[in-house]
Amino acid sequence: MKLLQLPREQIVPQRKGIFVFLSPGISLSSGKRSHQVSHSEQVEFEEMRLQSLEALAGMLCSFLVKNTKLACCCGSAGCSLCCGCCPKVRQSRTTRFMYLLYFILVVGLCCVMMSSSVTKQMKEHIPFFEDFCKGIKAGKTCENLVGYSAVYRVCFGMACFFFVFCLLTLKVNNSKGCRAYIHNGFWFFKLLLLGAMCSGAFFIPDQETFLNAWRYVGAVGSFIFICIQLLLIVEFAHKWNKNWNAGTASNKLWYASLSLATLVMYSIAVGGLILMAVFYTQSDDCTDNKILLGVHGGLCLLISLAAISPCVQSRQPHSGLLQSGLISCYVTYLTFSALTSKPEKIAQDEHGKNITICAPDFSQGLHRDENMVTWLGTFLLIVCIGYSCLTSTTRSSSDALQRRYGAPELEVARCCFCFGPDGEDTEEQQNAKKGPRVIYDEKKSTVYSYSYFHFVFLLASLYVMMTLTSWFHYESATIETFFTGSWSIFWVKMASCWMCVILYLWTLVAPLCCPSRQFSV
Repeated sequence: MKLLQLPREQIVPQRKGIFVFLSPGISLSSGKRSHQVSHSEQVEFEEMRLQSLEALAGMLCSFLVKNTKLACCCGSAGCSLCCGCCPKVRQSRTTRFMYLLYFILVVGLCCVMMSSSVTKQMKEHIPFFEDFCKGIKAGKTCENLVGYSAVYRVCFGMACFFFVFCLLTLKVNNSKGCRAYIHNGFWFFKLLLLGAMCSGAFFIPDQETFLNAWRYVGAVGSFIFICIQLLLIVEFAHKWNKNWNAGTASNKLWYASLSLATLVMYSIAVGGLILMAVFYTQSDDCTDNKILLGVHGGLCLLISLAAISPCVQSRQPHSGLLQSGLISCYVTYLTFSALTSKPEKIAQDEHGKNITICAPDFSQGLHRDENMVTWLGTFLLIVCIGYSCLTSTTRSSSDALQRRYGAPELEVARCCFCFGPDGEDTEEQQNAKKGPRVIYDEKKSTVYSYSYFHFVFLLASLYVMMTLTSWFHYESATIETFFTGSWSIFWVKMASCWMCVILYLWTLVAPLCCPSRQFSV
């Protein structure tokens, strides 16, 4: 090639291995002049050209390493935190938080779609709003992009997104394969995929049949999600008692910790039931609330007596009042949540004025600023669901659901046992803390089950869909009326309460019913 046959003295080395070819009076593009060089000079020139290409490749790699945000968005590199002052993070945790961020973005969009006030503001402040809606065939006032039907479609797209990744990551045991790279990276393309799936749901034909069928699928998925959370709460109660009991062999102060925690739990449960009896009942009315509080108080007493009964203690020596106290607290919380979810009961006083009964008086003052109550409650709902998803997908949680436990003699008592790390740092990971901002902690094996992680987020998508649309009272549901009460939400919380009690009682009586089987709690 004539353009590359330049004399050796006209090759001027530049910094970082890049060479600029100079030839005075020669136009390299025209190729009018060329110099005849020997074969050895051509070989030497080719070596220098290869070195310059290697230098360019090295600079490109260095650029990608330094700009990890670009590498994690468009490649398989792990994402670090935004600020340099933030601590270094593990790849397994950043991956889960990135999926959680996607989940929160879609849930926030659903909340906006369910808000009548946001729709009103858009009509008033966006110019040519009606023309835009007609242009995208979303109705005269974009009614197809708001309301419960829009939430159903968007959550369908999000559920399909996590379902695809659930199938993609089945039986992935290490992070070195192609499927693991897709799971841990390529965030920009996955965001585009999520947006395409949520948008494509609006083009599904026969929308009426789809919405009716998808509603029942959402109810089943939400039920499974609630069951997983209840199972983990029961397992958490047993794990707490087991962990702290392990410390009593070496330090008797753990007995004091167990006693104090048990006392606090029962104080909260009893105090909560008493306060609800004061504020949610009246002497001549509110019979249903009285029955409800009486039944749930009896259930708390029943599980407490069952936990310390001799027949249960003979098969499960570690069973005690700490577990039953924690379950009683949760029953009290669900009872309170159910009572606040009931529709308001209106009656007339002696002056003929409508008043709300069977509810605390101060609740009427809290509802004055409806926007604050609505958006604060929605924020807390998103936080709770996100926390449930993250804690449900750890290795210890998935092992608990599959009833895989470590040896009791290896149990180490810790005050904050539930917030333990996913695994101890190896020597290689300890050295990595001094280098890049992302610690690749899954080089040998995965820290958590990828497919189970996506399955839980799939169920959470269905649970959010049913919760935001008030379950089976969807037609009149809006985010502004979300906290005003609904019988559907009330009975869902009641069923969750009773299911939690049944699950805990089963963990106590199962060893008695099946003496040949080995149970570890």
